[in-house]
Amino acid sequence: METVRQDQGEERAGWVREQIAAERRELAEVFAAFTPEQWNAPSLCEGWRVREVVAHMGTGFRRSTARTAVELARSGGNVHRMADRLARRDAAAMSERELAAALAEHAEHPWRPPVGGRIAGLAHDAVHGLDVTVALGLPGRLPLPRATALLTALTPRGLRFFGARLDGVRLVATDTSWSYGDGPRTVEGRAEHLLLVAYGRRIPEGLLSGPGAGRFTAGG
Repeated sequence: METVRQDQGEERAGWVREQIAAERRELAEVFAAFTPEQWNAPSLCEGWRVREVVAHMGTGFRRSTARTAVELARSGGNVHRMADRLARRDAAAMSERELAAALAEHAEHPWRPPVGGRIAGLAHDAVHGLDVTVALGLPGRLPLPRATALLTALTPRGLRFFGARLDGVRLVATDTSWSYGDGPRTVEGRAEHLLLVAYGRRIPEGLLSGPGAGRFTAGG
């Protein structure tokens, strides 16, 4: 059986940590330039404005594991319900400057989701960043190596958790050598847009093509 040398694993982990820090700093700079209208615009996260998404991105910096466990219990053990309640609370309590600055100030923070390891931490920041920038129609900014690494790390369990229905389709990236699935209906798009599809988002029209694209397009 093929194995990965320890030094290779450490190098990979170091790269992921660097990408997380870079992603947070880059997004903080983008968010800091937003107008009040952009902060209050809808995101790709259903029911959340931009400010709720950014508030959610920093919740792990503001609460310890023990505090999070308490909040989860208050939400009946439903992680999605907890995330929604905390995002709305923090978005109402914090200024726009504070919301944006939190990412840069905690760029090196070790927080990551409870499952999925370091790469899940990168996915959390990158996908929510896209929830904001794609919804606002901003130019693409997620570096291709970062997006490709996240696509390569996709698992059936993760797809189910985020509600991505990929049965019968084959995702094909147009800007990198990556595909997923073997269904008869092809969905083509840039890596960052397929990443949103894999995380259960419906994205604006015109960003995907192919006979299966309509399933993943807003209003489709």
